[in-house]
Amino acid sequence: MKKEYETVIGLEVHVELATKTKIFCGCSTEFGAKPNTHTCPVCTGMPGSLPVLNKKVVEYAMSVGLAANCGINQFCKFDRKNYFYPDNPQNYQISQLYLPICHDGYIPIDTPAGEKKIRIHEIHMEEDAGKLIHDEWEDCSLVDYNRSGVPLIEIVSEPDMRSADEVIAYLERLRLLVQYLGASDCKLQEGSMRADVNLSVREVGSETFGTRTEMKNLNSFKAIARAIDGERARQIELLEEGRKVIQETRRWDDNKEYSYAMRSKEDAKDYRYFPDPDLPPVCISDEWLESVRAALPELQPEKMARYQSEYGLSEYDSRILTESKKMADMFEKTTTLCQKPKKVANWLIGEASRLLKEKGEDAESLWFSPIHLAQLTDLVDAGTINNNTAKEVFTAIFEQDVDPSAYVDAHGLGMVNDDSALEQAVSDVLAANPKTVEEYNSGKTKVLGFLVGQVMKAMKGKANPGKVNEMMTEKLNA
Repeated sequence: MKKEYETVIGLEVHVELATKTKIFCGCSTEFGAKPNTHTCPVCTGMPGSLPVLNKKVVEYAMSVGLAANCGINQFCKFDRKNYFYPDNPQNYQISQLYLPICHDGYIPIDTPAGEKKIRIHEIHMEEDAGKLIHDEWEDCSLVDYNRSGVPLIEIVSEPDMRSADEVIAYLERLRLLVQYLGASDCKLQEGSMRADVNLSVREVGSETFGTRTEMKNLNSFKAIARAIDGERARQIELLEEGRKVIQETRRWDDNKEYSYAMRSKEDAKDYRYFPDPDLPPVCISDEWLESVRAALPELQPEKMARYQSEYGLSEYDSRILTESKKMADMFEKTTTLCQKPKKVANWLIGEASRLLKEKGEDAESLWFSPIHLAQLTDLVDAGTINNNTAKEVFTAIFEQDVDPSAYVDAHGLGMVNDDSALEQAVSDVLAANPKTVEEYNSGKTKVLGFLVGQVMKAMKGKANPGKVNEMMTEKLNA
């Protein structure tokens, strides 16, 4: 009888925080600067330089912990994690092992079997390392220390996930939570959110964990899903052949869809942790903690419920709009200006989502002004332009953020409401299509749509469809 296996997965998610300066110095955290221009003696590990903790890092860590249902350690400390690597200028990383700032939380996810809580073991603060750039042409490796000292939180889950689908659901919920808090932009392509996957397999029914591996170099949700499926298959194949899974760190190559061993997996003892002597403990007062809790913004579940009760939107529309903070903000600002929530929702869920998909972008790329979308909605309601023309104008707003009124005037897109011009166009179409008129008179009333379409074509799409329909029906019935 063939054995069946269960996958056991836990994640270590690193999130770069959205502070303007680094965790222990005043250097900029801006992404994309020239190599080694955002550095100083502290973040490059010069002897004698002393770290000073950025208060905003602590507040971001607390807000994420509170939103993730964690307990907060109001007395926490920093520790030194000692290891040598060229992108680690001090030969140690300042992190938190013994007393992390957050502990024992959970993130709820939706599964086919219902809601499932993915437990969070801890969230701790630490500094990021630099970045190695491997130059294949020159056959050398260069190091950029701009990222060294950028503040991170590491969110460590319990091994509660059992499939790639659950992992992606957890990461999407976590990313949305952090984005709503404003704690990070969570751009995987820029490295501001990175996930290491700890995975093992065991026979179905077994209570004992198998030997786990850790996979790194995962910079998209699709890569994470492929890496999980690939590593699961690799481990099962080893066990089926009677071989052992080795506890190690592996690097996933998404182009080859293959992982390879980097190094044996370290334990805490290998890093020789000890309390950092240059940093005092962090003491969080009750007042400070409550001020952070009071400042927590409305998160997605609450926003969804409000959209349904306040704006009368469906659950589906509310979910789509709130799955991106950028889209939710766009919806609310536009609705405030024009007071037409359903019509604004339709533009964002329909045309905006379609154009984003065509460009291979997500809702975080939306950049046009809510003022212009509100004006477009008003133009349609006022009968200045029809729906088909409005789609053309929306595309121009989406791509160039044009003023819709000016665009309509410049391109002569305003609707023709001149009754005499419309009547002439209707008469011309009826005269040019006698067979279709006969079909209508014999009871085939569906041809009305064709005749109206011919008038719209003759008017270059600028006629009022409702008025054309009314005139056409009146003349045919006469």
